[in-house]
Amino acid sequence: MKKLYLSMVALFATATAFAQSDIYYSLSFANAAHHEAEISMRIGQLPTSALRVRMSRSSAGRYATHEFGKNVYNVKAFDGSGKALEIKQIEGDVWEVPQHGDVVKVTYTLFANWTDGTYASIDPSHAHLNMPAAMMWAVGMDARPIHIQFKDYEKYGWKIATQLKPESESSYFAPGLQYMMDSPTELSNFKATAWEVKNPDGKKLGIKLSIHSDDSQATIDKFTELLKKVVLEEQAVFGELPVYDYGEYTFLDDVYPTVSGDGMEHRNSTCIVQPAEKVEGNETRLLGTYAHEYFHSWNVKRIRPKSLEPFNFEHADMSSELWFAEGFTQYYGGLVLIRAGFGDAESYTRTAAGLINTVLTSPAALKYSPAQMSRYAVFADAGVSIDPNNNANVFTSYYTYGGATALALDLRLRADFNLTLDDYMKAVWLTLGKNMKPYTIPDLQAVLARVTNPKFAADFFGKYINGIEKNDYAALLAKAGMVLRKVAPGKAWAGSVGGFQQRGRSGQARTTGAAEGIPITNSVAQNTPIYKAGIDAGDIIMKADGKDLADAGTLQEIVAAKKPGDKIALVYKNRTGQHETTLTLEENPAYEVVTNEKAGKELTKEQSAFRAAWLSSKVK
Repeated sequence: MKKLYLSMVALFATATAFAQSDIYYSLSFANAAHHEAEISMRIGQLPTSALRVRMSRSSAGRYATHEFGKNVYNVKAFDGSGKALEIKQIEGDVWEVPQHGDVVKVTYTLFANWTDGTYASIDPSHAHLNMPAAMMWAVGMDARPIHIQFKDYEKYGWKIATQLKPESESSYFAPGLQYMMDSPTELSNFKATAWEVKNPDGKKLGIKLSIHSDDSQATIDKFTELLKKVVLEEQAVFGELPVYDYGEYTFLDDVYPTVSGDGMEHRNSTCIVQPAEKVEGNETRLLGTYAHEYFHSWNVKRIRPKSLEPFNFEHADMSSELWFAEGFTQYYGGLVLIRAGFGDAESYTRTAAGLINTVLTSPAALKYSPAQMSRYAVFADAGVSIDPNNNANVFTSYYTYGGATALALDLRLRADFNLTLDDYMKAVWLTLGKNMKPYTIPDLQAVLARVTNPKFAADFFGKYINGIEKNDYAALLAKAGMVLRKVAPGKAWAGSVGGFQQRGRSGQARTTGAAEGIPITNSVAQNTPIYKAGIDAGDIIMKADGKDLADAGTLQEIVAAKKPGDKIALVYKNRTGQHETTLTLEENPAYEVVTNEKAGKELTKEQSAFRAAWLSSKVK
């Protein structure tokens, strides 16, 4: 009995010591009307060296640098008995406690007034918390378990939705820093639904939906039925759902006209923010974000680029694999909606055209590979710089670039190997994702080699991933009874410029409201007539073809009356004075995709079968 008693004492002592090494947060919202939260962080069993705490400069799912430290103030430190300690701000987002005992409690005020997938927002309607924007953390203590308690939220009528593990009604647990930072949390009077999905092994996983919006519960219930179709279609791509930590996945959505539209994937949840009046009436449009972000629970959060593992919260995280992580996800986001019945072949042609134009008509795609464009994300992904850039010529979105690459690979696998991109994604999942083996580009090539053959894989990656060659989209789409053609053949085109945008066949122009001339406010794309005429940001086009230009509409009318090859005399001015140049009009290089039926061509049985196999539901 004595031995048993001593063993129990030793076990209790060990558990207590473990708990003392945990990190404890507390968040209260007494001043929510003014967008503030009071946050404390208690850290025990500290070494004698100086303690450093900091705010993040990056956020899980984002690739550019953000300055979250700017919204933290009133930072104070105390010892275990509540006595004030000296705390120094040694960088903009780093504080140091030079002298301390075994326990330190750091407190601060957080200002939060931006609702999206990256930042935080607090007002009497909700506390929308993306953790890197809200939570200070202790440097070098990433592996310590974390406990988070929310206080005084009930007085606002709020509930709590999060992927964090519940410990009580108001307290939650994260196994470490990486998980906490990857766990957005919404406190509000949201509407919620829940259901289960069975995997092929018979195990059931929970799916939760929490929507903060001005909709009725009946509307959210109906929306849930639509979302269930998306979830099942994506499960069909990979053959199974991931095994979610703590057994469930949570959709967090905030729908309101003044929020900033966004979607941000996380390991067992997604944070979706949509600037709309309500869910009701916008269901199909809103589902597009759900389809994209939920696909990330496989691709990105488990099929994980080695360059992002582990995620570094102190600076921008650069990856050469975003063409796959984001781009292939972009492709499936659109494809899954069609498979789930939220569109048809005709509506999908517009999605395909958007992807293809990125590859075939943007200046950057003609010069840079998908891998190189992925690395530019550290500047492009909601970056916070305010100075003008030359993205019109040096950047093409890895979302659409990768999406167009996925489209081509899918059609090539179907045409040449009697396989599909689903087969490839399943193989990547089983090889690299299910076992959480961080991958590189050669790893993705190796999987494609096993699915097809080494020669095809080397050729595809050499030309279209690490190189800048383009697939023959016209031939590939023809297999599915679709036609790739110029959007405005035989029509004169001047190009897109800051303050002037000529649009396809509609003949409409975007006006600037300028009182005199057309000011060029953004960089001009190199493959446009207006660029070749020497016009760029800082110029003001005063006359065209001898006519004064009061607005962009006048220039549009002049161009519309011409044909490709015609020349127009331009008068423009800038800081160096007034100048003249010649604008030589061209045909718009943009493409559209139409079905054979719309193009007046026969749809063969083979094309119809190919299209159906590609776009039809995969749920059995």
